[in-house]
Amino acid sequence: MIGIFDSGYGGLSVQKAVMQLMPNTPIVYFADHQYCPYGRKSKEELIERAFFIVDALIEQGAQLIIVACNTATAAAIDTLREKYDIPFVGMEPAIKPAALASTSKKVGVLATEGTFSGKLFKQTKEKFAQGVEVIIQEGVGLVELVEKGLMGTYKAHQVLYPIIAKMKAHRVDHLVLGCTHYPFLKDDIQKMLGDKVRLIDPSPAVAQQAQRLYQKDESKPEIKKYYRFITSGLKVKEYRRNILQLLQLDEENTLFMYE
Repeated sequence: MIGIFDSGYGGLSVQKAVMQLMPNTPIVYFADHQYCPYGRKSKEELIERAFFIVDALIEQGAQLIIVACNTATAAAIDTLREKYDIPFVGMEPAIKPAALASTSKKVGVLATEGTFSGKLFKQTKEKFAQGVEVIIQEGVGLVELVEKGLMGTYKAHQVLYPIIAKMKAHRVDHLVLGCTHYPFLKDDIQKMLGDKVRLIDPSPAVAQQAQRLYQKDESKPEIKKYYRFITSGLKVKEYRRNILQLLQLDEENTLFMYE
């Protein structure tokens, strides 16, 4: 089983990519709604939550875990790899493909404060964005839009307008979605930017890396449910309804739990 976690529904954008690439692989997903959003949490808080969630995912049978959150990856993935003897796949801002493909040599990155202040983002930017202007913008309020299911609404337009206006003013030709929640706003963002700006979603690359690292343990008993979903802070009924809608699943081969 593959384990995936995020502060809320954002990591489902990664799960979608994993399901497409590995359709027969069982997945257990943990949405840490009690502590959502992660963007402004301290490194110490995020590491503590990561330990709690990873223990829960391993207990469910996870043999590989995707930290489907850029902020949590920046804060905790090195510590997780030191503590646990299983593979971890983290999120990395997709600056490299954006920088390589850019003709204007101006690319934008939308992410959280925790991602921008992390070592991984700075290293990636320094390594792959030489000669490219990188315009960064914190996506204030975007996580909350997705958590409330407000994609495609007037409220989404109000929140997105000042954020996207900065990217348009700088004439970026690529925009990196540096938070797993943001792909759910892809249609709204694309309409505002226009067709000439390409959006970069790292989820498919993360799924490919998970596929490379994942090895099914044939000694483990067969798992009865393909997909398990755990929440730390929502009523299971609400969680079930939103998961089924966002992933376009039916309830067959799914199990919903509260941790």
